[in-house]
Amino acid sequence: MKALRIKWQYAVVALLAASAAAFGMLRPQLLPTASSAKQKLSATDRIKQNPPPALFTDAEITPIGKQADAQRAKADALFAQWKKAHGTTRDDKAFAAWAARQIPAPPKAKDRTAELHQVQALAKTRTAAGKKAATWLELNGKKDVWKLYLHDQRELIPARQGTAEKAELKAALKLAKTVSDQLAARDKQPAPFVLDPSLRPEKHIKPGARGPYSYPSRHATRAAAAVTFLTALSPHRAEDYRWMQDEVLYSRLYMAGHVSGDLTAGTLLGDLIGDYELTVSGY
Repeated sequence: MKALRIKWQYAVVALLAASAAAFGMLRPQLLPTASSAKQKLSATDRIKQNPPPALFTDAEITPIGKQADAQRAKADALFAQWKKAHGTTRDDKAFAAWAARQIPAPPKAKDRTAELHQVQALAKTRTAAGKKAATWLELNGKKDVWKLYLHDQRELIPARQGTAEKAELKAALKLAKTVSDQLAARDKQPAPFVLDPSLRPEKHIKPGARGPYSYPSRHATRAAAAVTFLTALSPHRAEDYRWMQDEVLYSRLYMAGHVSGDLTAGTLLGDLIGDYELTVSGY
């Protein structure tokens, strides 16, 4: 997987270099203003402007990756029940309600406390490089990195097909956000940095605060939905997608945004959503 990580980062750097060369050839009067450029930036453009730093090692991300991988079979078995009852017809509202019921209740207080202790121990190992990596992953791991992967694939397929796949990925990411937000508001599990403000003092959490809520993880839900969808489109790149998913998940532990239970619940939900989007889109 290390080779895949290096290959991916070099690809981003190459895109950045090509973009810079083209930008330099534009006449000044043709350059966009700061406000117009900000409005028109695509996911690809944003990552070109802010390419990834050195990310976490395989040894660091593997444990949470294994926990995430275990959700795949659960999601497939659960989704088979939905498909048997509903077929391939799109019904986002009904599916969202059903998917929410499949996610386990939050861990008991003692179990969540044990997970919090793991995050507290990890926080003591933070480095400047690790914080930089986690910050980049937190910013780009919601949507942009997955859109960039799809953009890469779209270069090799007919335009109409690429446009359809772009819309389908967008729908999956939107549904992932919607359902994870609904569950977080329902279950009201405070994020680790709320339970222990010393984990993220820059957040300025007020005494007695309850939110932000972190179960299930929105990052994990979106990442899993995207990886499930993208893997079906391009199976030979599955390992690369899973590596990036693991990077995103680990970053959320590293900066105390979530405990591991938040991430596995989000992954299960995202896997379900990915299965759903593939099915209703005809894959």
